[in-house]
Amino acid sequence: MRANKPIQAASDRMFTRRFLYTLIVPLVIEQFLAVTIGMADTVMVASSGEAAVSAISLVDAITILVVTMFAAFATGGAVVASQYLGRKDYASANSAAKQLLVVSVVVSTIMMLLCIPFRRQIISFTFGSIEKQVLDNGATYFLYILASLPFLATYNACAALFRSMGHSKVNLWVSVIMNLINVVGNAYFIFVLHLGVTGAGLATLLSRIIGSAIILVLIANPMNVISIRNYRRLEWRWEMIKRILRIGIPNGIEGSVFQVGKLLVQGFIAVFGTASIAANAISGSVTSFINIPGGAIGLASITVIGQAIGAKRPDQAVYYGKRLLLITYISMAALAIPGYFLTPSIVHIFNLSAEATEYARTIIRTAMIFSALLWPTAFALPNFLRAAGDAKFTMLVSMFSMWAFRVAMSYFLAITLNWGIYGVWIGMYFDWFSRSVFFLVRFVRGKWKTKRVI
Repeated sequence: MRANKPIQAASDRMFTRRFLYTLIVPLVIEQFLAVTIGMADTVMVASSGEAAVSAISLVDAITILVVTMFAAFATGGAVVASQYLGRKDYASANSAAKQLLVVSVVVSTIMMLLCIPFRRQIISFTFGSIEKQVLDNGATYFLYILASLPFLATYNACAALFRSMGHSKVNLWVSVIMNLINVVGNAYFIFVLHLGVTGAGLATLLSRIIGSAIILVLIANPMNVISIRNYRRLEWRWEMIKRILRIGIPNGIEGSVFQVGKLLVQGFIAVFGTASIAANAISGSVTSFINIPGGAIGLASITVIGQAIGAKRPDQAVYYGKRLLLITYISMAALAIPGYFLTPSIVHIFNLSAEATEYARTIIRTAMIFSALLWPTAFALPNFLRAAGDAKFTMLVSMFSMWAFRVAMSYFLAITLNWGIYGVWIGMYFDWFSRSVFFLVRFVRGKWKTKRVI
């Protein structure tokens, strides 16, 4: 009976428990740092006035679309590299790594050069008529963010390659250095030199330049399984680039549509007044902490599932997919359960109005429940499918669910039925449920196991 189930034998498994631990834990810490330091940035910039905070928040809403695209390229490259590593084709893995770096740098540089002259128009077109001071600050900050794009794209590409090798600890330390430079730079440029949004932009640019330089040196280490050493001979290989784009393009479209949908839904909330806007912002910030383990495990799955598929071991892909999903549920529940009971105390910290406090308390508590129940299958599980090459399916499901539930149903519940901000969040929970059903059925049926990109 045991001979028919070799997957149960520890000696037959591709990855040790230690490997999974050293892959996932640094990713969790890295994402936690990104969230907390992002909040610290906002606090420091706030000293420059409301116009500065508003300008930076508007520009960040635009640049997140660009960052999503670079992250999609990085995911595509990581999937291809992971599958080659699983097949032990190290030469092709290195070739895929070089092509990922070429595509990332070329696309980001072109985008930078095209957008810098029209940055004011981009802001005005996106947000309509805004105060001149906010527009001026936004154009200044946007200049530095656009100038940093090639460095950010380089960092994202190399970080994805380190994850595909299972060396997420490298990314953690580089991320720590970048975040420290950003925080110290903000403190110096804003508080000492009083440069306002210019200081915030300079700190971001400086941190990304140094971070990309460090990670380029590290990826050149010949001891790495994937090593990019000769930057003068980064040839353009269309066949390899096509493999990367088979994952990157659907993933990029999916992510961009998701961000556009979020912007639309934020527009619905703005109709309900300041209390709803404040409650939504606080609820989003608090609940983002609950999703950190799920996001980290989703990134780790690119390496694990990708290598299993590349090694032509779909049985291992299924085994580790189930195991990673279980870890996601346990870790998110471990945060959501105490978070549910601590919600009144957490909301009290933000000193909101009575109306906003009531909104936030109710939303956060419901979000804790639905995050623990639905978020793993709605957002971690599709990464398992992408790692196998099934990116087109995840894109189609995500686009359908986003527009049918998060946008259309939110509008119906919030505006038509007058449920207000609660209707928006209920629409989002329907979106999570819809994704979960589609992705679970796809995973169980197993068609994703035949979608290799190499």
